Amino acid sequence: MSTTPHPADPVDPDRPTSSAVRPARVEDVPALDALVHHLAAYEREPEAVEATPDDLRRALFGPAPRVHCLVAEVDGEVAGMALWFLTYSTWRGRHGIWLEDLVVHADHRGSGLGRALLAALAAECTSRGLARLEWSVLDWNAPARGFYAALGAAPQEEWTTWRLDGGALDALGSAAPPPPSGP
Repeated sequence: MSTTPHPADPVDPDRPTSSAVRPARVEDVPALDALVHHLAAYEREPEAVEATPDDLRRALFGPAPRVHCLVAEVDGEVAGMALWFLTYSTWRGRHGIWLEDLVVHADHRGSGLGRALLAALAAECTSRGLARLEWSVLDWNAPARGFYAALGAAPQEEWTTWRLDGGALDALGSAAPPPPSGP
């Protein structure tokens, strides 16, 4: 997760642009899919993406979406996205937002789009009364870590993310007893 404005990425200050952050629309799916692949390449796992544009379309625009997305547009073109979903804190007794992916296309890093997307998510949290905004950052991604720290975010060093997937997930799931039969 994350690509961020990188100080070494130049932005042409003389190029006139207009930018906006808005909720994703179904016609944005091809651009969102391209950004997912862009992020996977940035995170050194270009072959890891299994999601298809149809998967994104169903997740974001199906009958009961549980995943949401904001896009950053520059001159009418999608240049970045923040894909998120709700979490819940039993300690706070309130929901929060988990930012799954924040990505700004390399051509637009350093232009403020990453900050604008995060600001829009922070506004979503405060307007809904949500307790927090959280995400993961790869340890080696120093530009992202610096960017987030400059915004006032702090790493939760005492927590380690654990994951169960693939064969291990299947094995554990198959070991569960069947659900009880109906009445």
